[in-house]
Amino acid sequence: MTQLSSFKQLRLNLKRNMDINKTFKVAMLGDSATQFLAIALRGIALESKIKIEILEAGYNQTEFSILNFESDYYKFSPDYTIILMSSPVWHDKFSKNAIEDKDQFSNQELEQIKLYVETINNKIQTNIIISNIQYEFDFIFGNYSSKTNASSIYQTTNFNIGLMKLSQAFKNVFISDIASLRGLYGQQIVFDPRLYASTKSDFSYEFLPYVAKNFMDIILSISGTFKKCLILDLDNTLWGGIIGDDGLENIQIGDIGIGAIYSSIQLWAKNLKERGIILAICSKNNESTAKEPFLKHPDMILRLEDISVFVANWGTKSENINYIHNVLNIGFDSMVFLDDNPFERELVKSLVPEITVPELPSEPSQYLPYLRSLNLFEVSSFSTEDKNRTIKYQEEASRQKIKQSFNNASDFLKDLNMKSKINKFDNFNSPRISQLTQRSNQFNLRTVRYNESDITNIINSDIYTGITFSLTDRFGEYGIVALVILESQNEGKNLFIDTWIMSCRVLKRTLETFVTNELILFAKNNKAEKLIGEYIPTPKNIIVKDHYKNLGFREQDNNWILDIKEYKQRKCFINQNKD
Repeated sequence: MTQLSSFKQLRLNLKRNMDINKTFKVAMLGDSATQFLAIALRGIALESKIKIEILEAGYNQTEFSILNFESDYYKFSPDYTIILMSSPVWHDKFSKNAIEDKDQFSNQELEQIKLYVETINNKIQTNIIISNIQYEFDFIFGNYSSKTNASSIYQTTNFNIGLMKLSQAFKNVFISDIASLRGLYGQQIVFDPRLYASTKSDFSYEFLPYVAKNFMDIILSISGTFKKCLILDLDNTLWGGIIGDDGLENIQIGDIGIGAIYSSIQLWAKNLKERGIILAICSKNNESTAKEPFLKHPDMILRLEDISVFVANWGTKSENINYIHNVLNIGFDSMVFLDDNPFERELVKSLVPEITVPELPSEPSQYLPYLRSLNLFEVSSFSTEDKNRTIKYQEEASRQKIKQSFNNASDFLKDLNMKSKINKFDNFNSPRISQLTQRSNQFNLRTVRYNESDITNIINSDIYTGITFSLTDRFGEYGIVALVILESQNEGKNLFIDTWIMSCRVLKRTLETFVTNELILFAKNNKAEKLIGEYIPTPKNIIVKDHYKNLGFREQDNNWILDIKEYKQRKCFINQNKD
């Protein structure tokens, strides 16, 4: 098993003084006991410097809490709602049905869950995380189970598939895949019959930290904390052997023997890249030698076009990771570094402490099972923009090289020939907009998170206006790189900037000036008199501390005010794209 803090250690975390960066309110509703899971969740959250305030509804109080609008659940108004579906309870209920009623059991249970979701969404805004059902091999029908709707296997499968469809229909619903966790670790680890008999706790003490981490991974991803980049070593990480010594013909890769192990790691990385994870190479090697397998080896799964930043030289890994960081302009805490060499791993961890460096097993055949068990790349959304992320960062690497040939920044910015297209929020771009609010941490003035349902409400609102800004230059398209949400106040005389987000990829391109000029024009067209901004500091958005000050806003009562009549359009190097 992946090594996490034990349940005992997580309980001790609650007694320690730890630095806290965020606080989340979580309601835990379940038809089994939740007290041990609540302890584990709070304990594991603290290891990420997050405090979790938990409301436990009490044993088997899910229906009462959700359908009674006067319940403590609605008074608590949680950021996240966990609906813990007890697999033992579920299977016990199924078993007590008459044989002629069993084929509809999962559909009835799904209708109940759908009612819960619709009721919650009509009353409060919260992200809902529902655990799925573990399989119970009761062997009532033996292997015939797959051929009859009345079997436990069929009904469990139907229920879990139905949950998936439900989560696709409701953007604020997410699934905690406990069934897969059981498949990964085994029933003997997951379930303690004696503990369940005495406490009605679904999970053993040994397994509770893994369930808590699973929920915490989802919460962190929704809140904008997740991994974006995988940095890969080459020799004995992506292939067996040393390319500089063994040569192209003798490195181990392909479908046979130990080479198949490394091919599976490459395929895993390739799938991550297609899902939107940035791939980078960091290798101690001559660049031409390091690139040779990507260009010439017939069994390589990864190719140069899959790699956003390729760094191969004889500098230190920490220096090269810093270079990758500068090109990508993302936080070190968004990066994962894979290297088979324990010395290199320890050196990187000591010099770049924010980066995640998995302790790969000594046996290469265990690399991939271990990496999968870590669930390093949890995600709460996926859009077509994610698929094109590699190309965008390759274009950015080209920009960085060209920039070095210019004597000053102004000449470089003029040469880029930048154009921005301005659009209102719509249902087509709402997934990308929601994703930006969830993921953006640095250039994010108020760090308010919105799911797709929230964006739809903004689109249909008479009070709020959402505007997106995309950007192109002579190297290619950035896509949507900035968004602003304006709230009309004081009968339209004031426009409050509820949200202002920009991608850090376009910092120092004068986009913030272009956006300001356009906001002033929008305000004038709507006869507003003032733009009002607010900066809410977080540990990650310090770079925008003086954002409004630099744009000419004046500070007043913890807000920043810009008088529309007094503003004079500022120079920038971006033109509007009206095509």
